[in-house]
Amino acid sequence: MILTCNSSVFSQTVRKASDRPESFGESEYQMGPEDVIQVFVWKEVDLTTTAVIRPDGKISLPLVGDIVASKKTSNQLQKEISEKLQAYVSMPVVNVIVKEINSPKVSVFGEVRKPDVYKIKQRTTVLDAIAVAGGLTEFARKNKVDVIRDTPKGAQRFTLNLDSMLKGEDPIFYLQPGDTIHVQ
Repeated sequence: MILTCNSSVFSQTVRKASDRPESFGESEYQMGPEDVIQVFVWKEVDLTTTAVIRPDGKISLPLVGDIVASKKTSNQLQKEISEKLQAYVSMPVVNVIVKEINSPKVSVFGEVRKPDVYKIKQRTTVLDAIAVAGGLTEFARKNKVDVIRDTPKGAQRFTLNLDSMLKGEDPIFYLQPGDTIHVQ
């Protein structure tokens, strides 16, 4: 599916907030690979640990073993760990603290000065990502910037016009973790 971003088409696509998914940074954070978390079990020093979420999305905990942490909020993981520890500890009180956010990334390539994969730690626009990538080269086509996003329905392509965005003619485009930006 190809969506072209011009004021008439794009505004119809995202006009109502209820029709679009929440932007990254607007909802509770879901953990992912490379994030560092601390699992604190009250009054159980031997069960308290710091863990890095592995590429397979799991962490390893004493007594519990491997548990999937990726795509869960800290509250969801706390609840699951508490339930599993009940077999070993009477009324466990568990806190999961995200110590480092490392998993949300976007790729920026094409006619930018520093093409690479960049971490995003907050709500980020396509303009922010291009700025982090060193800005556009002199050969960049500002009206031909593609954002490719994996969705449950498959890859979705958005063609953006940066000049129209900067002039306020098109809405600002917010990125999701995993987006790929190609500047033609």
